[in-house]
Amino acid sequence: MEDSKIVQRNIALQREWYGEPLGDRVRRLVVAFDVSQAYLAEVLGISAPMLSQVMSGRRAKIGNPVVLARMIMLERKCLIPEVAAGHKEALLAALEDVKDARPTVGRDNIPVAAVDDRSALAALREVAEDEDLTEAAKRLDDDFPAIADLLRRAGTQR
Repeated sequence: MEDSKIVQRNIALQREWYGEPLGDRVRRLVVAFDVSQAYLAEVLGISAPMLSQVMSGRRAKIGNPVVLARMIMLERKCLIPEVAAGHKEALLAALEDVKDARPTVGRDNIPVAAVDDRSALAALREVAEDEDLTEAAKRLDDDFPAIADLLRRAGTQR
């Protein structure tokens, strides 16, 4: 199979397995935390070349579930108000927290303890009506599916 077909197949598999291409998710983290791809790889616990291969579709998956768990932790840390606002100290603290994390991954859990969903949902409900949360989720769905999911859950769980 030629290289471009392999990349297309891998990106399609990433959409199936992870909900979207990993390159999109990683690029959002690089922008959100204002770090290099190489530093993000270090935080996640993966080599920079391996992360590059996953992002470009030359590899279909992240083989180490702990690396995926750390990526999810970072995505959830984007919901912390100080991180979302781009406060340098909060960004650095979030990155260090994830880098130092030693999450365990089992059949029944994915380590996402970085943000307590209940408190995040309650905080969102305090500042917005159900309809507004649902509308915001629709608008963010394509570019920020994890945040859209949180908004959607906040808008439907009163």
